[in-house]
Amino acid sequence: MKLTVLQENLAKAINTAARFASTKAQLPILGNILLNSQKTKIIVSSTNLEVSVSVSVGAKVTEEGEISVPAKVVSELIDNLPKETLDITSEKEQLKVSASGFSSTVLGINTADFPKIPNSVSREKSISMPKADLTKALSQVAFATSVDETRPVLTGVLFIFGNKDLSLVATDGFRLSRKNIKVDHKGGESRMILPKTVLNELSRSGDSGDEILFELKDKEKQVVFGMGDTILSSRLLEGEYPDFEKIIPKKGSSEILVDKEEFGRAVKLASIFARDGANIVKIKILKESLKISAESGNSGSQEAKVDAKITNVSTELAEGEISFNFRFLEDFLHSVTGEEVKMEFSGPNSPGLFTDTSDSSYLHLIMPVKVQG
Repeated sequence: MKLTVLQENLAKAINTAARFASTKAQLPILGNILLNSQKTKIIVSSTNLEVSVSVSVGAKVTEEGEISVPAKVVSELIDNLPKETLDITSEKEQLKVSASGFSSTVLGINTADFPKIPNSVSREKSISMPKADLTKALSQVAFATSVDETRPVLTGVLFIFGNKDLSLVATDGFRLSRKNIKVDHKGGESRMILPKTVLNELSRSGDSGDEILFELKDKEKQVVFGMGDTILSSRLLEGEYPDFEKIIPKKGSSEILVDKEEFGRAVKLASIFARDGANIVKIKILKESLKISAESGNSGSQEAKVDAKITNVSTELAEGEISFNFRFLEDFLHSVTGEEVKMEFSGPNSPGLFTDTSDSSYLHLIMPVKVQG
């Protein structure tokens, strides 16, 4: 391998790849980055066997070749070099990097043991998605995934491809988010569960074009995303996703419209005291307002009223209170882009349906907390 490349471009690619290098001691090769020079570019790749990434960087290549080098060492090295052209060569299992007044040799590993990972996506076999729509949708659902590794399917996001649309669903068993977007898909319905880690990376790749290409490799149980010069691939999470449709209420018995900012402020104030009380805030429905309250045996209590448009309040709801984990309410409010939110309740122990009045394609469900007494 022999090439010249701009430090800034190479550093960015290596930093992306370094995030997916593994630290598992039993497989040292996974702690490495693969550098592969081809014609007019160098491809920087890494994998942890669950998620893989390949980033192509334009370079002046005079000799093709490849080498695998430790991710931590090479990322720190390239990061600290001056922003100018770098000369890179490899001989056997050594990578030599030089710039003006500087040269370094990094010891590598034979590439024969490096796992084979995708570094391209087929436009003919892929589905095109607007990047802005997909990343926004992920920001509205991914926060509802579970962190409980004993139920792996809930740690990912369910993708449901329909006729020209895509539904994204996430739940941790206590709340659920669903968002629909339009995509260029002409096949029948298909479902798959994708790990949150690869989806988070889609959102981080800020300047890689307006389009994301999505290719399913059914035989390998793998998906590949193409974003400009970056190719992300991931294994699918295997297992049966819960039948979430049956828990989404068609319509609540009561409807409440509130200003997002005012409601969010009331929840934030209540959270100061709710932290000592199992994160519980209580919502009481009044005639033309909501009372949001919380109390703590250690620090005191908080109560605030928020103006609301309220219709069809049952006696059970009017006489009681609905309790929620304030963190779940805040997470939902952070995902709302409109100025007003709608809440629908069927009873103090039934899930609350939360929607953004400016976005009919998005809904969120939160289970209430059962409070003793």
